[in-house]
Amino acid sequence: MSANFNIAETPGLLGFLETFVTPRRRALIERVLSARTRYLSVVVEDIWHSPNASAVIRSCECFGIQDMYVIENSKPFKTNTKVVQGSAKWIDLKRFNTKKRNNTASCFKYLRREGCAIAATTLKEGKKHTPLDEIPLDRKLAVCFGCEETGLSDFAHENADYFVKLPMYGFTESFNISVSVALVLQTLCQRLRQSNIPIQLAETEKAELRLEWVRKSIKNSCLLEKRYEKEKQK
Repeated sequence: MSANFNIAETPGLLGFLETFVTPRRRALIERVLSARTRYLSVVVEDIWHSPNASAVIRSCECFGIQDMYVIENSKPFKTNTKVVQGSAKWIDLKRFNTKKRNNTASCFKYLRREGCAIAATTLKEGKKHTPLDEIPLDRKLAVCFGCEETGLSDFAHENADYFVKLPMYGFTESFNISVSVALVLQTLCQRLRQSNIPIQLAETEKAELRLEWVRKSIKNSCLLEKRYEKEKQK
């Protein structure tokens, strides 16, 4: 964020900044907020190819997913600006990259505290695969994806609640990860949005994102916030 303001502490800040945003932009922000969800999230583990990483971010944003978790045990997660096309600034990218630590374990521990079930995409044989249209959605769900070469780690496989394997009918062993993410999100998002499950953000979450997105819609918003503070102190 551009300054240390909190919408609860400065209720007039949003109204002030919105005067610098077009009505069309404000309407778009409200439309996107109404569809945003943290009920479903995406986890990627050791994804190193920047075009793929960027395409995953873009897919998450397009499907209305607010939280994406990035695990960096052995490979850094890098993005490609030409592919991501600014979509990263509209979602929350949460990184787990502490050196000499099992960051997958740290991420899973965090997800469990958030009340998430965990689904792992896998190519391994011997795992009982649950079709996407049968995965329970009675609680929040985080879907994990590994790199195309090796897939998810053993730890991820050992600690997942469900295993997902996308059906394929050609010679190639796996889809590109960005394609896999899009296919999974398409099915799960459609199921959730057609259900009566309350997947929308809480009003407090919407308020926080509304302020953040308005800030990001204005060039040099930090200067306007300083001006707001000065005017408020007069």
